[in-house]
Amino acid sequence: MLRSHLSLLESGSARFSSSPVFKVPQLDASGSIESWKSVSYTQFKSDVESYARHWTRVLRRDGIPLRSVIGIWVGGFTYVDVLHIYGISRAGYIPQLFSLRLPNPVVVYELLERADAKALIYDVTFEHVLGESPVPIHSAAVVADDTSDETLPNVPTPNKDDLAFIFHTSGSTSGRPKLVPCNYKWVETVVLKSTQISRPKDPNRQDVTVCMGSMCHIAQSFMFIGTLLYGSCVIQPTKISFSPEELIDMITRCGLNRLNQFASFLANNLRASRSNPKLLYLLSGLDDIVYSGLPLAREEEDWAYKNGMKLRNLFGSTECGGMLLSIGAAGRNPGLLQSLDGFTYRFIPTDSATPESGPQSTARLLELIIPAESPDCPDVSLRHADGDFHTGDLFQEASPGLYISRGRDDDWIKSETSLRCDTKAIEENALAMCGNLIAECIVVGSGRPSPVMFVEPAVDTDHAKLKKEIIRKTRHFHARRYLHERITSVDMVVIVPRQTLPRTATKGNIRRKAVEESFKTQLDQIFERVH
Repeated sequence: MLRSHLSLLESGSARFSSSPVFKVPQLDASGSIESWKSVSYTQFKSDVESYARHWTRVLRRDGIPLRSVIGIWVGGFTYVDVLHIYGISRAGYIPQLFSLRLPNPVVVYELLERADAKALIYDVTFEHVLGESPVPIHSAAVVADDTSDETLPNVPTPNKDDLAFIFHTSGSTSGRPKLVPCNYKWVETVVLKSTQISRPKDPNRQDVTVCMGSMCHIAQSFMFIGTLLYGSCVIQPTKISFSPEELIDMITRCGLNRLNQFASFLANNLRASRSNPKLLYLLSGLDDIVYSGLPLAREEEDWAYKNGMKLRNLFGSTECGGMLLSIGAAGRNPGLLQSLDGFTYRFIPTDSATPESGPQSTARLLELIIPAESPDCPDVSLRHADGDFHTGDLFQEASPGLYISRGRDDDWIKSETSLRCDTKAIEENALAMCGNLIAECIVVGSGRPSPVMFVEPAVDTDHAKLKKEIIRKTRHFHARRYLHERITSVDMVVIVPRQTLPRTATKGNIRRKAVEESFKTQLDQIFERVH
């Protein structure tokens, strides 16, 4: 029988009834954390069913049949957000999840239409921008405890091909993200993967971890299934880039023993531990530190291993979830990645050498391919013409079955929160709209909150005026994109003299990674000033 997020909630509420599943911060008047409120498995199940009854009544009144797709456009960071998502699912509908990082309702409406969605539940902060919606809309407000006799459907025994969720790629292609339909066969693979990623080190103690990000994105939805599987508890921090002080508080007051973070945010805490002995001691005592999204800088990784931190790198994607896991501190080379047990992937040679190597290098790059027969191969709409899913992620094989990540084979970068950004599309739009002003441009920002465009001008003009003109001419293009992909401020445009940007020796192409490295100090200063 296939397991699902709903069946795990049912079994978890019976097995772990009084144990906390969430710890939610309670803030005082100044915004500081006063205490942490525990929500038990029993309470969570009851709240989900209360929200499910509410939405059953509302959507039935709209004449919307069961198993319809319902859009949910919320932040995904709060307990109430989780209740809306799981409540819609428990009511017998299919959640299509949008986060607040996609702030343009026109793009949301287009994606709702593509998924044949029948309604939209939206965060109240968007009420003023909704305009003419093609489907009925309802506010994602707090629902009073619904004790009505509204009948809920039984928790389904799903067929493997039944849709469970619709997510979206984190980067925009042709001006909008792609749909990522996830069926119950895919959800079962998440459960299987969680037995390796989320299994408690001590079965006699409840694990306590922390949210990686929004439940509208795959990373935290994936990890939360592991939480339910093992009766663990997840802390909802005040923000995903929580401070070292908040991390200390979560460890000492909430009992956090397993830290899950995107690499950009973990690096901040690792750097802080160099001058904070208490934080260093607490990090070294955690049962597990899992990071994802981007590689950690070698210096940070070495610091963690040197100080006894139990560090693991989980490599994954929106389409497939987690795929590769580093071998951890027990291995001679702890950062090397290997496929999760029970999943067989292909690593197909490309024609390129490693990005770091010179032109004489014979080191092979391998693209990660998810074969059609793999149970976690994504929906057919996302696959290549050969029937397999081509991730575009490149690796080098360090020894048989062990790999080092070497970035991507395309023009995408990953932001600070590991969301993807199509740099090539931004560059092409800038050149199309400002071709008489721009000789060359390159977009960078790997691991940063937003992209930055470096421009070599085509004309001799005032740099401040040139920046403003570029922003004006590209404004419409960026209005349709995720927040983490947008360049809408002159602060994010850097003008440099002609032939300043580093280029390849053979073709003269501007080297994106070399620009990142050469202008690192300037990029640091930009984000210190802006953020």
